[in-house]
Amino acid sequence: MPAAPSPKPGHRADDARLRSANVRTAIVLVSIAAVFFVGILVAKLVGDTSTGMTVLGAAVLLFLVVAIGRNLRK
Repeated sequence: MPAAPSPKPGHRADDARLRSANVRTAIVLVSIAAVFFVGILVAKLVGDTSTGMTVLGAAVLLFLVVAIGRNLRK
């Protein structure tokens, strides 16, 4: 049986970076879903569709500002 290939010197660092990027992406996607869910609940509770749309629009705008700001900072 051939021996398993040895990992590259920076292999573990690359894995850690990839994992942290995946976790950040997952957190962003879950938070977007949560905000939409809460926006729908608020719209149902208030009974006014414009309130729900305002909450969703503000959330989308906030996420865009955060995403663009993170990319500009790099």
